[in-house]
Amino acid sequence: MNSAAQNRAPEQKPGLVRGLSLLDSVLLIVGGVIGSGIFLTAKNIAQAVPTPSLFLLVWVVGGAITLLAAFAFAELGAMYPEAGGHYVYLREAYGEPVAFLYGWMITLVGATGGFAALAVAGAQYLGVLFPILSAKHRVATFAGHAITRPDLVAIAAVAIVTWVNVRGVRRGAVLQNVATWAKIGAIAAFVVLGAALGKGNWAHLDAVLPATAGHTSLIGFGVALIAVFWAYDGWVYLSWIGGEVRDAQRTLPRALVLGVALVGAIYLVTNLVYLYALPVSEIATSAQTTAATAAATLFSPRAANWLAALIAVSCFGALAAGIMSGARVYYAMAVDKVFFRKMAELHPRWRTPAFALVVQGVWTAILTVSGRYDQLYTYTLFMMVLSYVAGVAGLFVLRRTRPEVPRPYRCTGYPVVPALYILLGLAWAVNTVIAQPRETLAGIAIVALGVPVYVYWRWRQVRH
Repeated sequence: MNSAAQNRAPEQKPGLVRGLSLLDSVLLIVGGVIGSGIFLTAKNIAQAVPTPSLFLLVWVVGGAITLLAAFAFAELGAMYPEAGGHYVYLREAYGEPVAFLYGWMITLVGATGGFAALAVAGAQYLGVLFPILSAKHRVATFAGHAITRPDLVAIAAVAIVTWVNVRGVRRGAVLQNVATWAKIGAIAAFVVLGAALGKGNWAHLDAVLPATAGHTSLIGFGVALIAVFWAYDGWVYLSWIGGEVRDAQRTLPRALVLGVALVGAIYLVTNLVYLYALPVSEIATSAQTTAATAAATLFSPRAANWLAALIAVSCFGALAAGIMSGARVYYAMAVDKVFFRKMAELHPRWRTPAFALVVQGVWTAILTVSGRYDQLYTYTLFMMVLSYVAGVAGLFVLRRTRPEVPRPYRCTGYPVVPALYILLGLAWAVNTVIAQPRETLAGIAIVALGVPVYVYWRWRQVRH
């Protein structure tokens, strides 16, 4: 048994409430993954892959690769249905230092930067509906960044979601379930009405955008996958909150596979409607978001307001799922005594990691007003994907080092499925280093900053 396992308190002792059902868990994945990415990334993807077939294929491939990881995480989740999820898997496979660096990345910007980006994006689209909340209204300046009314709306959204989640995991689940059902319903209306009544043309599926110089089809496909992986990010949220899932050893595997598959289906049909509305060349050059341009083409220019409402709701739903899950990573780190001890405390009445939730909300608000959240989150995406690769590789490590741990679910297609994900993930990483070396190095640097922090926490524990 490693030192972290010896030092941490038993999972049952803190009294986390296992209040999430299979439906809650599936909706958590769908709500956490589908944020703003499906509405904002199509332009970048069309610029990188020049044909409708490749444009759709990259979404299929991205979903299939994510599903490969989900199969592996399903076994890990059934083995360790604990708060922290992915952090716990890395700790058990590689030891505490590796797990800490993952938790450090999540804490600093990997999760909180994404939450800030979702909150601000949702608030900005809300400003389209209500001009009094638009970004043209400046309120103050913070560290050289102009604070606008959408920033204040974003902070308010973070505060409200945090407060609801402090008051109990069931309340948090109800909030994110309502937001997710609203999101699914709105997307379904867009897809069904667009395909049935919209003024599009299925001939757009045969159009070709001439390949741009300087991009081979392989590198271009890899660049497109960067945007797709960003759109799929968030499926790991369920692992983070695994300590509060009912009958977790059965529910986690089923929810991971069902949730990722459902997201993939939603993404594919949405992009099909985009192509029905617009030729791929127009998707690549549109001045507006693809979703807004497609809605205006299919219905009327007035549909932009309806689309803005959809994106605002979608961002809020993803924010609710993320805030609900993210604090459980800091809680697990604190239980392992490598983070502030107060983070390991649960509210005596609601049995939630209240302090961790509040700190997460405050740090997200600071990132929001800093104006740097989007750039920082982009930097960490490379390392986030590598952390998924490390998690899947940990399945092989644990099969060898922990054969005695019960495995209610064993990874489908093992060892081929997880090995394939590792190979594809590493190939994507190499492609990203070639295509975006600056962002890659920045992501590595952010994680490396956690090394002295871990040394400090270990020194502090030994001292006391």
